Amino acid sequence: MSRIGNQPISLPKGVTVTVTDSVTVKGPKGELSRPVVDGTAVKVENDILVVSRSSDSRTHRANHGLMRALINNMVIGVSAGFERRLEILGVGYKAQSKGSEVVFNLGYSHPINYKVPAGITVDVDKQGKISVKGIDKEVVGQTAAIIRGFRPPDAYKGKGVRYEGEYIRLKAGKAAKA
Repeated sequence: MSRIGNQPISLPKGVTVTVTDSVTVKGPKGELSRPVVDGTAVKVENDILVVSRSSDSRTHRANHGLMRALINNMVIGVSAGFERRLEILGVGYKAQSKGSEVVFNLGYSHPINYKVPAGITVDVDKQGKISVKGIDKEVVGQTAAIIRGFRPPDAYKGKGVRYEGEYIRLKAGKAAKA
């Protein structure tokens, strides 16, 4: 029995869902669409969305909870949106927004030009804080992970790009000279 899959999704005001071979969710921030996974059925009744499965096979049970979670993320995305925050730590490390690109100077011999995907906005402020916003949770998380991957936090000094609030366990380094 899927605990996640059996929970109904209540639709906020301004959000409409249409179901055919795919589920399309429209809201004030935009529109998202995703195909319905095999073995699941989606029904909308009185602003409540219910996902059901056709059988109790292992794959259908797994897809039941997956489909419900994906649709819930789509509903949250088109109504409120998603955001991931990153911070840059290190002397001389910085980022600048230039149109649809972000230019990172992270201690390499060259700057890194990153083209921001469609539907995503990246805001950079002077203190090294980066905010990745969008309506698709998957794309927002992947974009933040790519940006973090340009210079992951160093294990000895903690310099690099990290998620806001991420704890980096620092290593001791060399023992003092005798």
